[in-house]
Amino acid sequence: MRPRKLTDYVGQSHLLAEGKPLRKSIQSDAIHSMILWGPPGVGKTSLARLLANETKATFIAISAIMSGVKDIRAAIERAKQQQVMGGKTLLFVDEVHRFNKSQQDAFLPFVEDGTVIFIGATTENPSFELNNALLSRSRVYKLQKLSEDELGSLLHRALQDKESGLGNLNLTIDTEASQLLIKASQGDSRKLLNLLEMASDFVGESDGSCIQEQHVADVVGESIKHFDKTGDIFYEQISALHKSVRGSDPDAALYWFCRMLEGGCDPLYIARRVVRMASEEVGNADPRSLTLALDAWQVQERLGSPEGELAIAQAIVYVASAAKSNAVYKAYGDARSFVANNDDADVPVHLRNAPSQLMKELGYGEKYRYSHDEPDAFSPGQSYWPDETQAQDFYQPVKRGLEIQISEKLARLKQLNQQVSKR
Repeated sequence: MRPRKLTDYVGQSHLLAEGKPLRKSIQSDAIHSMILWGPPGVGKTSLARLLANETKATFIAISAIMSGVKDIRAAIERAKQQQVMGGKTLLFVDEVHRFNKSQQDAFLPFVEDGTVIFIGATTENPSFELNNALLSRSRVYKLQKLSEDELGSLLHRALQDKESGLGNLNLTIDTEASQLLIKASQGDSRKLLNLLEMASDFVGESDGSCIQEQHVADVVGESIKHFDKTGDIFYEQISALHKSVRGSDPDAALYWFCRMLEGGCDPLYIARRVVRMASEEVGNADPRSLTLALDAWQVQERLGSPEGELAIAQAIVYVASAAKSNAVYKAYGDARSFVANNDDADVPVHLRNAPSQLMKELGYGEKYRYSHDEPDAFSPGQSYWPDETQAQDFYQPVKRGLEIQISEKLARLKQLNQQVSKR
């Protein structure tokens, strides 16, 4: 069912619809080197083949999983021969992120001099997996999962296609079976066609040549959620969970939590991330969030599933529902930046300990005022900064939760300091 012409290609209308840049480059026979980035089964290889057909280029395909430097050299030599004869070559590298830096660098001179039009396919984010040098010479196109309508169109075409599909079997499919098949495919056209072919094997004479819901259910079995423990989907889902917590939506946060668990994510990983969320998104607006997140992590370590997962869910709901403040997160970042960009200053003499007689003679700690001996355990006017460093206001409490009280206290203490400085 691989498309043989552009009109047969299903999906990626954001790239291939009339007026879109990639469609224009095909029509003008001006194909450039590119990276096709997207999940499995969305048509990366098919699109590369179509680009070669549409531009009458020789198509050479290698896989980064199965190939090495020898295969790269052989492909380049073949491309050079085509170039001598006035032809052009489209070199397609599947799973290009599997090549190491030196292997990726091997393509650069031949991309630059026009020996090949380079097209790499990857399921991983090119920003993290590909060399900057290769990226700078290629345009990245993000391919999307197929929609249910697009999968439905492909499904019915496969049933009618007598040359490449199941058209010779004269099969039909009922609505429930079609919907289940599309849902189980999760935007993956290859998975859809494989499941369709397997389901067709279950159709007997008594079924009237109709693929029914039970046939599909027998093939699909228990639904396997789409989750990649190391790839983009992993980071997309943990990002969605974090943003749901930040946005104070406990229901959405629980949804993403369950999606990740269903896909096989380690609950301990999620528990660690919830601890981060409690500090970054809630902070001192509700310090109990951090305690509860740490407790949930410990419950998961001690009891495992499912008890531990319930504790993590409790922490997620609490952190999502709590008053929000990133004041500590921002203050910490500002303080780190300040320290990194300023010279090291000596500790003021009055803040130094004096455990020896010599240190006492040098005046270490001599003018230090012990705050617990003063009213409200506060020493107005005493500085804790290096003498040559101007005091900074990193921490800016928000007007939410406990930080309202913290803000009021710090403002009162600052006022006492100012009163002393005016004397």
